[in-house]
Amino acid sequence: MAASSRAQVLDLYRTMLRESKHFSAYSYRSYAIRRIRDAFRENKNVKDPVQIQALVNKAKRDLGIIRRQVHIGQMYSTDKLIIENQEKPRT
Repeated sequence: MAASSRAQVLDLYRTMLRESKHFSAYSYRSYAIRRIRDAFRENKNVKDPVQIQALVNKAKRDLGIIRRQVHIGQMYSTDKLIIENQEKPRT
């Protein structure tokens, strides 16, 4: 993989993870992060430049979907789950 292509993929990966952390719902947030990591790990050994570009294009479309869903989720927020409200133990 060319250096610029590798940098582009890594930047896209980081951006997708960063955007996914903005989901207000815990279940969506954890699912999106897990799915992004799994998808990038699954395709880490792809060498064909055409296939890499197709995967990058798909990831860019998915990033757009994530951004739209985050905005929609912020408009219709819900109460946090019990798992999200746990306080950290004091030491």
